[in-house]
Amino acid sequence: MKIARPLRRLIEAFEKLPGIGPKSAQRLTYYLLHVPQADLDLFAEGLSSLKKDTVVCSVCKNVSESDPCEICSDVNRDQDTILVVEQPLDILAFEKTGKYYGSYHVLHGAINPLENIGPEEIFIEELLGRVKKKAKSLKEIIIATNPTMEGEATAMYLNKKLKSESEKINVSRLGMGVPTGADLEYSDETTLTQALEGRRQI
Repeated sequence: MKIARPLRRLIEAFEKLPGIGPKSAQRLTYYLLHVPQADLDLFAEGLSSLKKDTVVCSVCKNVSESDPCEICSDVNRDQDTILVVEQPLDILAFEKTGKYYGSYHVLHGAINPLENIGPEEIFIEELLGRVKKKAKSLKEIIIATNPTMEGEATAMYLNKKLKSESEKINVSRLGMGVPTGADLEYSDETTLTQALEGRRQI
């Protein structure tokens, strides 16, 4: 049986999303057929404005509506402590804890040779640039990459690069509490708070 072209196009679009297989794409498409047109228009508008109305913060590389972002422009935040994360979603996870009041740096990925992602493909040089500028006032850099092979490799690389800048830089790594192989964005507030409080020098 031939599927109507508008349905086929949407199914193919959904299949391009991570974690969505052919059956899930079909289910989502046919579900949307029963959604009121007004809701579909809002959905389409949200998709359309997703990239047009957002920017990457020139300081921390978080995704925001303004540059610099809310966190980087907040005078009440400790801008001399930098928490390094892999993805913007990780910032949301740490902000939910209400226990961290410093600034962030988003790498937008982790070093992964199997996927051809090297240090040049993520925002490492930008972090090193920030560290050079703040060398005198910088209190601590907390490396909060995921406890996966890629996250650990990225943490080791960052530590080596940061220490080559200056032996005096205080670099720490999240403590126990986050299970090995887990993604930080899925960790609960208590687990992340324990990981922050139990961070160790590296």
